[in-house]
Amino acid sequence: MSGTTYDLLVELLATRFQVDRADISPDATFEDLDVDSLLLTELLLVVESELGVEISEDAASPQDTVRRAAELIEAQSAKAEK
Repeated sequence: MSGTTYDLLVELLATRFQVDRADISPDATFEDLDVDSLLLTELLLVVESELGVEISEDAASPQDTVRRAAELIEAQSAKAEK
């Protein structure tokens, strides 16, 4: 997992979705952060816009960790670069 992608997720969660930065960790699930499936979909759309990467709406679930989401985004970025 790249620090850059993880850092982007932390920044978006804290600034756009008002998640307390102190609660965010690589192993925190979106459920732990009170991010439901609708907010998660919105987060993924923002990431798509920021990074220019296409991510399926159902690619991540509230049970996934922030680390897992960062890895997913990186995998999609790598596919897009090919």
